[in-house]
Amino acid sequence: MVKSENKRILLKLSGESLMGNENYGIELEVVDKIANDIKNLREINIQTCIVIGGGNIFRGLAASAKGMERANADYIGMLATVMNSLGLQNGLEKLSLETRVMSAFPIQSICETYIRRRAIRHMEKNRIVICAAGTGNPYFSTDTAAALRAAELECDCIFKATQVEGIYNKDPKIYSDAKEVKEISYDDYLASNLQIMDSSAVAIARENNIPIKVFSIKEKNAFVRAVNNEIKTSEIYNV
Repeated sequence: MVKSENKRILLKLSGESLMGNENYGIELEVVDKIANDIKNLREINIQTCIVIGGGNIFRGLAASAKGMERANADYIGMLATVMNSLGLQNGLEKLSLETRVMSAFPIQSICETYIRRRAIRHMEKNRIVICAAGTGNPYFSTDTAAALRAAELECDCIFKATQVEGIYNKDPKIYSDAKEVKEISYDDYLASNLQIMDSSAVAIARENNIPIKVFSIKEKNAFVRAVNNEIKTSEIYNV
């Protein structure tokens, strides 16, 4: 089992987690709940950086499948992650939490440009860093961006919040016989072609020995409880 001694973590959120019961966009009540859960992390002195997807607004891969040029579709998706990051920043700052949104490409009028040393310094000053715009390059997912930022920012663990309670061998929402995968090595995860996190992200985590914990965002106070091993999680690491 992954040790709970985490001083700095990366929290990976899907864009869909901001939708709540809506079919599109951002539900402010859900953002406020997530912000409160993140505040609880800060209260136990966990330095936190966050990567958010953009699927609640735009999915580049889906648009590409319908005929849009892939790079342009991905850039639109990156901009969607910036929108989500600004929405979460607003929720956090309503709770008096110092927050910085750092974009992988320059958008100087609304947020900082991502610089590794500056991001680390922000966290050392107890600011929450939200890394937006993925890696800044098309053809890479926000899962890959999360693993890359976790490695760059020397995070102890990646915590991936999902709509289900961890990793399964197939989608439990579709298949009633889906089996939970409690613990799995990086190599076995990649060999099994599981889909909870991109293979490129898991490969980066493996190369930098960063464990990944997958848990349900629907749990009450999910983030702190996942860090403290108090709720059901699935773990990818060097078993």
